[in-house]
Amino acid sequence: MRGIPQDSTYLNSLLKTIKGSIVLVGHSYGGGVISQAAAGLDNVKALVYVNAIMPDKGESFASLSGKFPAAPLTKALKQVPFRNGDGTTGTDVYIQAAKLQATFAQDVPQQQASVMASTQRPIAQSAFTDKLTAAAWRDKPVYVLVGTQDRAIDPSLERYEAKRAHARKTVEINSSHVSLVSHPQAVTDLIVSAAHDSGHQ
Repeated sequence: MRGIPQDSTYLNSLLKTIKGSIVLVGHSYGGGVISQAAAGLDNVKALVYVNAIMPDKGESFASLSGKFPAAPLTKALKQVPFRNGDGTTGTDVYIQAAKLQATFAQDVPQQQASVMASTQRPIAQSAFTDKLTAAAWRDKPVYVLVGTQDRAIDPSLERYEAKRAHARKTVEINSSHVSLVSHPQAVTDLIVSAAHDSGHQ
């Protein structure tokens, strides 16, 4: 959650240590990370995007999402400045605890949403404007899950991405942004489908 260059480089280095075929799954901002991290890695056989962003080379989260109406989540964020060990500074973005359930996880119980609010990891504000230098979805099989009630990423954006990437399978479910929590079986089924199509049981 520090930015596309940092996170995708780290993930790419980890993927290179894994022997055998990989089905790589990204949720939300993680979609941008896997798109860049998997570029040029032949052992990544499929990419699964779960309520995710899927920028192209030269695009950022902000430039891509700007093509669609602003999601309700954008009005529920708070900014907190931070300083790194080398003296550089930045801004972290959190979801306001009182607004997390309504804008991010409206289909999970209140108690669970409260835990999510208390344990959330912030995203660096700069991550929204980092431009991708590669987009692995251009030449790898893509599977997409669209949450039709997503209030963090516009469902129309998720559909647009799936169409642009010529997704092999697109599943739409009546879900908030956190489908992996509220509808784990649907998410699991899509990942397993990607693995089977790649020739792995």
